[in-house]
Amino acid sequence: MQGKTLLISGGTRGIGKAIVYAFAEQGANVAFTYNSKDEVANEIVADVESKYGIKARAYKLNILEPEEYKEVYKAFDEDFDRLDYFISNAIISGRAVVGGFGPFMRLKPKGLNNIYIATVDAFVVGAQEAAKRMEKIGGGSIISMSSTGNLVYTPNYAGHGTNKAAVEAMVRYAAAELGEKGIRVNAVSGGPIDTDALRAFPNYEEVKSEVVRRSPLSRMGEAQDLTGACLFLCSNASSWLTGQTIVIDGGTTFQ
Repeated sequence: MQGKTLLISGGTRGIGKAIVYAFAEQGANVAFTYNSKDEVANEIVADVESKYGIKARAYKLNILEPEEYKEVYKAFDEDFDRLDYFISNAIISGRAVVGGFGPFMRLKPKGLNNIYIATVDAFVVGAQEAAKRMEKIGGGSIISMSSTGNLVYTPNYAGHGTNKAAVEAMVRYAAAELGEKGIRVNAVSGGPIDTDALRAFPNYEEVKSEVVRRSPLSRMGEAQDLTGACLFLCSNASSWLTGQTIVIDGGTTFQ
């Protein structure tokens, strides 16, 4: 991946941070968005540049305002001369998901709509802008991170699970229409991954114990468990793979 460039949303923690480091290690230049923590973002930029000798940049983005992507891409164009890979990864939590995270009878339109904006709308705008740049270089790879919460019942997860199903459908539509431009579009669906976002769930311990019980591998997923699929989907080894969702769940959806 020497000389190629990745842009990923939500790159300062968890799965996004693991992907930033995995691509940098392979020689790719990396750009990522973050919500608020300038110091953390700048530390990651400095760290990957010094460790791997690549170029890294970070851009602030409020994922609940997807149109801000256009300003992110303007700044990106000033820093990089090509875009090869785009990964839509950022999620929302906290007050923004009130009414969207909870039992079915407590779901509210505002919380559900916020999750849709951050999951589906943000993927659409980010991928549209990415495709414009990928077309100029003859193609590229776009990935949306997803979740097995749309396949297996997870308590309080209806809002997120249904929106992950929606973004996977959008991935298939994008793949069908962008293929003629040499752009492949896929999704990577992780089983419950042990990240800060999951630890914020009020039933975290319950979820963790259930995942360990269900998995034939008898462990929780880690952020690094998803990086290999992303690298594969951005490599020539997957050159005829598009419109698909790769499930990485430690075997839990079969149990």
